[in-house]
Formats: sequence, C-alpha cells, structure tokens
Amino acid sequence: MLIGGIEAGGTKMVCAVGDESGKVMDRVSFPTRQPEETFRDLIDYFKGRDIQALGVGCFGPLDLNKDSKTYGYITKTPKKGWEYCDVVGMLKNALNVPVGFDTDVNGAVLGEVTWGAAKGAESAIYITVGTGVGVGVYVNGGLLHGLVHPEAGHMLLGRHPEDEYVSCCPYHKNCMEGLASGTAVSGRWGKKGVELADRDEVWELEAFYIGQAIANYVLAYSPQKIILWGGVMHQEKLFDMVRREAKNMLNGYIPHDMILNSMEEYIVPPALGEDPGIMGAIKLGLDALG
Repeated sequence: MLIGGIEAGGTKMVCAVGDESGKVMDRVSFPTRQPEETFRDLIDYFKGRDIQALGVGCFGPLDLNKDSKTYGYITKTPKKGWEYCDVVGMLKNALNVPVGFDTDVNGAVLGEVTWGAAKGAESAIYITVGTGVGVGVYVNGGLLHGLVHPEAGHMLLGRHPEDEYVSCCPYHKNCMEGLASGTAVSGRWGKKGVELADRDEVWELEAFYIGQAIANYVLAYSPQKIILWGGVMHQEKLFDMVRREAKNMLNGYIPHDMILNSMEEYIVPPALGEDPGIMGAIKLGLDALG
C-alpha cells in the first residue's frame, strides 16, 4: 500500500511516498510560494503514483474541527497569501483520496510515537526549538485537539532576573518562543546560535527557559517521553543543561524514577533524525483510511 505525506512548512514543502511500515520510498521538496503555484507542484508530484491516502502535517494556525465549515484550512497566518487557504479541500479534490490533516508538530510527535523514540508510549510531546517554537502533544493514545490545537510554544514563562531582552514575539513579552527561539537568541546576542557555541552564558540562559517550559509541560501533560529538537538543540551540550534545569525546577515534586534518576532517557532527541515530520504525515494518511 502506498501512502503520500506532505510536511508543509512556511519555507518548503517536503513530499514523500511511503508504505504502512513507515518506509519512505521517494521524496522531494518544493519551495513554498503562493498557494496556486505551490499546490500545482504538490498535485503534480502525487498524480500517477497510485497513493491510497495522503497525510499533511502543516504550518498553522489550522482549523482541525471536522464539524467546522473551514475544517482543513490554514486560518489567520502571518504567511502572506496563505490566510484561509483550503489545504485539505484542494488536495482531496485533485487527488480523490482521503486526506489526514494536523499541525506539523503534531505530525512529528505522531511519527516518533509510531516509529521513533516514543514508540509504544500512550503520551509524549515533541518540542522543536528553531526559528520559532512548536510543540506537538500526544496524550491518552491520540493527538491533542481542543478549542483549537496546542500552542504550547507560546507557554508563558518567568523571566530570568538578568535577562534584559524584550521578546521576539509580537504577542507576548515572556513566552517560550519570544525568549528561547533561535530568533530570540540572535536578537538578544546579535549573532546566530552557531556563532555563539563557546559562549556558556548563551546556553545557560537557553537551558533556563527551555527547562522551565519542560517542567510546565510535565506538570500539565505528564508525558512518558519528551522529544526535543530544532536548530537550537543542535548545540549538543544543551541537552544535559536542559535536563538539569527541568529537574531542578520540578524540585522533587514528581516522584518518578524517570525524572529523579533517568532524565537522559526521558528528554531525548528524535530517533527518526530529521524525518519525524514526513513520517508522521504518512501516518496521518494511514489513519485517514480508517
């Protein structure tokens, strides 16, 4: 059985064809342009490939309420030209297959739960700390939806007493994305993270914010596994610093051995490398078959 997957990002669209085991057989990427041009590329790629279903992990915000008139749409996005774009409708009409649809980070956590570092877990979260911050949430054996979808990348945080940087988020002065994203790093220090590798104070501050957010996620979602990735986390030393900060901030309140003694097994990089998003999209397509 062949299943299509799209990891739809604001910069590029990754398309792939895989099977029910998660094996990716073919993949290509296209630049994200205006919707008409972009969807022409996507549809042309999948036509004639005999896919049985298609899954899409998409940048947002999204309407994921299947009872809504705008289900399957990107909603009020800052991405010019993409506001209220009917992603599911256009793909479904052109390819005539079931389409699974969710956020890009929910897709990524689904990939890791199905085939990766959180395989078999009933609950897990996937945090990507890059240009922005996104959090995918899988709880009680399913992806979390509610009034909308999780926007935990904007979790409000307590500010470090020595941090004078305002925030890169136009909505919040003290959210995780505004204080800990790659954009915040370059805004605060005047250089990109890759140029600051030897500056311990940069990563101590990052660990303070990321560890604090993780402590909040543990308290709110009680995940069995936390997968942490994104461009900022390519600083390998940051993992141990984040684990230590999260444990310190929880301060013994969660008396579980995984947190007290095994944080290196609890907060981990993705087992699927750079592929959780596209493999999660394939799983969304599989799930759309019912």
